[in-house]
Amino acid sequence: MKIHIGFVFCLFLILGCQNQTKDNAKNVLKQKKETKVPKNSSEEQIFGADDFEINEENKQAFLIWYGKRNPEKEVVIETKFGNIALELFENTPLHRANFIYLVKKEYFNTTYFHRVVKDFIVQGGNSDEWETSRARKKIGKYLIPPEFVPSNQHVYGALAAARLWENNPEMLSNPFEYYIIQSKVGSHHLDGKHTVFGRVTQGMNVVEEIAKQPIDEGEFPLQNIQVKIRIK
Repeated sequence: MKIHIGFVFCLFLILGCQNQTKDNAKNVLKQKKETKVPKNSSEEQIFGADDFEINEENKQAFLIWYGKRNPEKEVVIETKFGNIALELFENTPLHRANFIYLVKKEYFNTTYFHRVVKDFIVQGGNSDEWETSRARKKIGKYLIPPEFVPSNQHVYGALAAARLWENNPEMLSNPFEYYIIQSKVGSHHLDGKHTVFGRVTQGMNVVEEIAKQPIDEGEFPLQNIQVKIRIK
């Protein structure tokens, strides 16, 4: 009799566990059906992470991803001489996305117009401050593939990406440094060699004032020309 009671008790215990397991499995299955995985969730998780760094392997995928989510194309450079309004071209999507990314990361707010060549260009995107080097390191190490468009030429007021000329057969752009053409007749010898990705829409008088500033033998202005760049 004792054996029979014990057997029945064990049977009820086993059946109870089986039913609980089935119920748990149903709940898990229900949760899976109700949970919707966002499209491109892996990109969202990787590219949207606070510690994300751009590199040569992920640069193109990231800039395409970022450009789709950040369609802005108008920015303003604030200087002590006044403001320069820029339009970024949609036909150079990688350069546009990169510039907007750096603006939103407030990278440019650590930089100057660090090179001035009268009747040629004013160049920005760098400085001798440690904050600039630290910001570059945090953003990542990469170069941007060229985006040469025949209609985007080095005319007066054109915005273009700086790049190294030596050991750079692919003409990859520096992602951090840009220049504005100040020559009234343009600088067409640079067409097809540097990517033009925007233009000045207002404030060429400010560019002209910057071009007048005294410089040293390295074409660096004697007085720092700090900038702050924001979305318009």
